[in-house]
Amino acid sequence: MKNQIDKVFNNITKSKYIHEAILLVENTSGSFREELGYKRNADSPIFTASVGKLFVTACILIFKEQGKLKLCDKLSNYFNDKTLEGLHVFKGRDYSFDLTLSDLLFHKSGLTCWYQTGGVFQRIVNEDFEFSFEEQIASTKNRPALFAPDGKKAYYSDMNFGLLGKVLEQIEGKSIDKIYEKYIIKPLKLKKTFLINQEDLAIPIYFGNKKMKRPKFLGSHGEQSIITTADELMTFIKAFFLGMLFDQKVFEELSIYTSMQSSMFPMRSGGGFWQIPLGGLANLFMGEGELLGHSGSTGSFAFYYPQKDLFMTGDFNQAYKPSYPIKVVIKIANLKSD
Repeated sequence: MKNQIDKVFNNITKSKYIHEAILLVENTSGSFREELGYKRNADSPIFTASVGKLFVTACILIFKEQGKLKLCDKLSNYFNDKTLEGLHVFKGRDYSFDLTLSDLLFHKSGLTCWYQTGGVFQRIVNEDFEFSFEEQIASTKNRPALFAPDGKKAYYSDMNFGLLGKVLEQIEGKSIDKIYEKYIIKPLKLKKTFLINQEDLAIPIYFGNKKMKRPKFLGSHGEQSIITTADELMTFIKAFFLGMLFDQKVFEELSIYTSMQSSMFPMRSGGGFWQIPLGGLANLFMGEGELLGHSGSTGSFAFYYPQKDLFMTGDFNQAYKPSYPIKVVIKIANLKSD
């Protein structure tokens, strides 16, 4: 299989949009390991972007297991009326005080995405700027919600996890970086994983052929502003899905998958992570099983393929083509064993 994985990686890195890349593939025991790098290696720093949502999910599940929260908790337990009022308005009705942690975790709140609307993404290409949590809330309030939070629909929105990150801080009475340090970084003995908090810790992000440094904006992601490596992300994703951070039995509750907006196809939202069904239309119904995990808008990824006991982490560092990781992990999952 190693030769086949090499071929998949080499084909994708021939793209004119790939300026650097890293792919790490392992099984549970580590007896199978394939590290492929293009101007990078498994210890090179990468920006997690939305892969950081898995860190939020892990802490939510740890707190749930410790009895610090319930997924049915309403947001009104953690935020004041001023913050919540008008956050979710659909067809003239304000659902803001009905939203639960589960609505956010499963992306079933109906809240719009501040990152994808209002010209924010286009602005990033031209300049670096901070976009505070308060501005994210205000941006969300300026746009009507997409549907009522009745559990029937899902829409991927960064606002959902921005709120969950603040819930964690409210419960613990600590900043999110301290929470990650206590519940993830120290237990897993991660040495190169941290939140962006200084400009000199910024790493370049590519948009097409444009090489950008955007420490202010990347830091605005708060709970998702994580720098790590493919190797340490591998340690984390194994711990996430193999029960090293919380009881694996919780996945019975989280494995209820719902299709999101068409731009997210073929990913479906579960409870804090994505599912890619390999037997679906995207694979012409020829694949088997499912991929579980997450990718980020800058090309980062962390996925688990239970059917073949494979974990895949890495980064293609290309915000113009964030679909590259999805294409690669699907191709690797569909490879025939030697």
